[in-house]
Order: sequence, then structure tokens, then C-alpha cells
Amino acid sequence: MNTPARLRADLVCGIGLLTRLPTGWLARDGLPYSMARSIWCWPLVGAGLGAAAAGLYAGLLWLGISPLPAAGWSVAMLLLLCGGLHEDGLADMADGCGGGRERARKLEIMRDSRVGSYGVMALVVALLVRVTALAAMPGATALLALPVAGALARASMVGLLWRLPPARGDGLASTMPTLPRAALVACLCLAASVTALLLPGPRLLTAGVVAAMATMVMCALARWQIGGQTGDVLGATAVVTECAVLTALC
Repeated sequence: MNTPARLRADLVCGIGLLTRLPTGWLARDGLPYSMARSIWCWPLVGAGLGAAAAGLYAGLLWLGISPLPAAGWSVAMLLLLCGGLHEDGLADMADGCGGGRERARKLEIMRDSRVGSYGVMALVVALLVRVTALAAMPGATALLALPVAGALARASMVGLLWRLPPARGDGLASTMPTLPRAALVACLCLAASVTALLLPGPRLLTAGVVAAMATMVMCALARWQIGGQTGDVLGATAVVTECAVLTALC
């Protein structure tokens, strides 16, 4: 298979999986998609989403809008571009882990499309943390922190896929029981490169360490609660990591 065509197919798959953006303009070859192989581009997709939100934030500040409402609109853009995909996973995981006692019951609750009290609380906290952390940063830092947080958040999802087995035999996560080594290495290298390029100096170390810690915490929590990972766990991990990175950088 032609390498540029295969990379383009991976990019189409990654964008289609992680966002609600149209990909028809990019999918020209009709090549088969592989979610497992597409993990290399997840940090790039996350960085692109963060850059879009940063552009809106910069534009609103330039128009004289105060940082807090500008941050709120920027986070709203992220939700719109992703269709609330990761936030849905956070709410489902919070409801499952908070409302169920047995592993099977937790997984059953996580599959329920209704949002309970634990899910609502988790969503409110996640939105408040991101908006207030962004508003508390100097303008220049915020514009760099958003793409970095987006890249590291998507890399954290790959970290869980790598370290945890699927918690159930069906669903998104179960389709990626093993990851291609080259794609995994490329994913981690791209996340590190984006961080190093945009946040040189001590902030580079801060962002990397905090993202790694958030990933390990979510990995331990998922293993303890349900014995593995699901698509909801991956989404929740992305949100938690993004919150943690933005908080550390503010």
C-alpha cells in the first residue's frame, strides 16, 4: 500500500473517530481504515482542536472580551468540534463507578445513555476547571496551552489502550486489543514534540509529568473499578488529562 495514501487513511480515521468534522474531502483513495493504526495521529488531531480553540480565544481577547467569557466560548468550541464525545465518556464513567457496586453493574450503567447525578457533577467540574484555568493564564500561555493539552489528552487515551485490556467483549475499545508498535511510538513522539515545540523550558516538564500522572491515575481507577478500559474510559481520560494539564499551566 502506498505510504502517503495509508497515512491519509489513518488521518481520516483519526479525525472521524475523535471529532465531528467532515472527512470526505480527505478520503480520496477508498482505502480500508484501521482505528488501531490511526493512533499515531491522535495527538495531531488533539493539537489541531486546541489550536482552533486558541484562535477563537485570541480573537475574542482582541475584540476586548474579558478572559472568563472568552475562555467559556473557547471551551464551547472544543465541545462543538468533538460533539461532546469525551465528555459523554466522562459522564458515563462517573455514573458507572459512582452508582454501581459490582463490575457488571458498573458496565451496565456506563452503557446507559441517561446521565445521572455523578455524571452531571463530573461534567460541571470538568467545564469549570477548563474555563477557569484558561482564564487565569496570561494570554500568550493560554494560546500555547490549548494545543498542548489537546495533544497530551489524546496521547493519554492511547496510554490506556496500551496498558489495559478491554473491559468487555464488544464496543469501541474491544476492537483495538493490540496496538501496532510503530503507531504507538509515533503517537508518543508526536505528543512529546508538540509539547516541546510550544512549551520549551520548565513548562515542558510540568505538562509532561502532569499528563503522565493523570494517565496513571485513570489507568489505576479503571483497572480497579471495571478491570480494563472501554470507550467511555478513554473519553474520560482525555477530559481528566486536559483538565490536569491546563490547571498545571495556569
